[in-house]
Amino acid sequence: MFKIVWSKRALNDLTDIAEYIAKDSIKYSRLTTNNLVSRCKGLINFPKKGKIVAEFNIESIREIIVGNYRIIYNIDKSDINILTIHHSARSLIKRKIV
Repeated sequence: MFKIVWSKRALNDLTDIAEYIAKDSIKYSRLTTNNLVSRCKGLINFPKKGKIVAEFNIESIREIIVGNYRIIYNIDKSDINILTIHHSARSLIKRKIV
């Protein structure tokens, strides 16, 4: 069984997303962040559920799409490392994740 490990960057991303959305709606902010976290937890049983990230083309680096966000993660032995939560309208290459 896999374990979810959140990177500092991913946790900061989640906080930034929550704060940004909360400016308009605290309720929607909570719903969005809960949905993002829930989808990450779903990877425990199906780590290869996401597709390979096209920008990197590395088998172990995958993504799942949740609304406007790309959850980028790395499968490493028994860990699923959440690398970042990235808004799909922005360039991923500039973030230097890999």
